[in-house]
Amino acid sequence: MPFFMGSDGASLFYDDHDNHDGPEHGTGGDTSAPVVALAGGAAAHPRYLGDLAGLGGHRRLVVPHLRGVGRSPLPRLAEAASYWRQAEDFERLRAHLGLDRVLLLGHSAGTRLAISYAARFPRRLAGMVLVTPPAAYLVDEPSDAPELIDRRRGEPEFDAALAAWDAGPDTLDDPGFNAWQQRVAPLGYAAWGEKERAHAATTHYSYAANRAYFSADPPADLAARLGDVTAPVLVVAGAQDYGLGVAPVRALAKLFPAGEIVVIERCGHHPWVEQPEAFRRAVDGFLGTLPRDRPAAG
Repeated sequence: MPFFMGSDGASLFYDDHDNHDGPEHGTGGDTSAPVVALAGGAAAHPRYLGDLAGLGGHRRLVVPHLRGVGRSPLPRLAEAASYWRQAEDFERLRAHLGLDRVLLLGHSAGTRLAISYAARFPRRLAGMVLVTPPAAYLVDEPSDAPELIDRRRGEPEFDAALAAWDAGPDTLDDPGFNAWQQRVAPLGYAAWGEKERAHAATTHYSYAANRAYFSADPPADLAARLGDVTAPVLVVAGAQDYGLGVAPVRALAKLFPAGEIVVIERCGHHPWVEQPEAFRRAVDGFLGTLPRDRPAAG
């Protein structure tokens, strides 16, 4: 498994899904950038991303194990594993991959890290895809999530998941946190069928890394800094994202000078699972507009 050196010298690991063939897809001398995919959770093992509805068959996917997740260790100082500080790690990953600029895709809490990187290293960003991003920490737009939830009430499994969310985990450790996440899983999907159940079962969290991820707040002017991010940004929202709503996510897209949003219908928090064709149309269309990257100088 490949690794790179983090900002404090720690060995941090990543999965390198280079499954494509030929010059069109990044071999044989092509200079198009890989997609660096940042998992959410926070602190979920990145295997739940799969190949992002086949994106890995057309683009090289580099999927880091964030600090405290998978094979990447949790640092002694929790703040080094916060989403603001881990941006320093991914500037080192960019250099390790030999890229002049990096193309990021973040899901859910992983978008916090992607946004932190964009704010801190805007000139090193080639483009960014934010998939179902939390937005309340950046925008004041009231959430329409309560309205979406009200439309779904009456389904026994959905109502049970709502009750579990309000109750919280039974114990504050990996077993308790993961058991709770499985109880609340129906909230993450527009429907709760066999496909959704199977996907939810693949997700595993590190409780300590989850807490560390939120251990350091970003600067108060973070939202304003996004006005300096000139790289193209695609925001992908689920029309039935019961945790986030749609209105705040729309407002988030407007913070970026070159931001655009796609709202996918009949879709909750995991578009590549729930509506894979619509997800790929949106992401492929966006990636197709970006210029090819060049290797880093020197």
